Amino acid sequence: MTTTATTPLVPPPSAAAAHAARRPKRRALAPGKRLPAARLIGPSLVLVLWAAASAAGQLDPAAIPAPWTVLRTAGQLWSDGTLSTDVLTSLERAAYGFALGLTAGVVLALAAGLSRVGEALIDGTVQLNRAIPTLGLIPLFILWLGIGETFKIAIIAIVVYIPIYLNLHAALAGIDHRYVELAEVQGLSRLRFIRQIVVPGALPGFFVGLRLGVTGSWLSLVVLEQINATSGLGYLMFQAQNYGRTDIILVGLLIYGVFGLVSDSAVRLVERRVLSWRRTLGN
Repeated sequence: MTTTATTPLVPPPSAAAAHAARRPKRRALAPGKRLPAARLIGPSLVLVLWAAASAAGQLDPAAIPAPWTVLRTAGQLWSDGTLSTDVLTSLERAAYGFALGLTAGVVLALAAGLSRVGEALIDGTVQLNRAIPTLGLIPLFILWLGIGETFKIAIIAIVVYIPIYLNLHAALAGIDHRYVELAEVQGLSRLRFIRQIVVPGALPGFFVGLRLGVTGSWLSLVVLEQINATSGLGYLMFQAQNYGRTDIILVGLLIYGVFGLVSDSAVRLVERRVLSWRRTLGN
């Protein structure tokens, strides 16, 4: 008597399940991969509401001039050379302070993150500096460095280096220990360990700190250029305050805002390109 092997009966997949299996998986955009133009929707909406309220007479022109009045004032300031000179001065100050703060933040974070001795010497000092309001250091820095450009650049550098240090140091401390152990097993040299393990693992945190540092440089510049300055957007706004020119003040604020948005978008663009190897959950 022969026996025949029987296979278990498997019910055929339903039509809905088969359709779901054939349907391509929808990929969600990561926060760093959103379309750059989408970031302009909010500012554009604010501008439209501002123009509509001004046209309807709901805003006091002496307190909040209409957008076209601000644009006309900006054109006049640019044509006589005032605005272009102040913009270049502000860009130069921000660039020097940002470069100095970026260098200090990266060097200190690497020294504290890759060495226990460095962490013991550096991290506590940076945390103490973080607890002190940076703008509260202005009177002391004026006494030390004078009222020229040096103290302004120094304050901007402090504002920039703190978030870069904190985020980069946290990223270094958060590198998976399994990768460190793997590097030891593979016998990687110190240089190869930093290049192949440390740098890729710390880049996401570095870019977070970089974005905060870029924003901080413009925020501090607004205040610093109104203290013993003879040029710059902050000085222009301070002079406009004395003459009650709210249109000029709004010109300065809008330019600061554009600088902040453009610089942050540039950092995000570099971040997307450098960290293109990352994959989001669900992809």
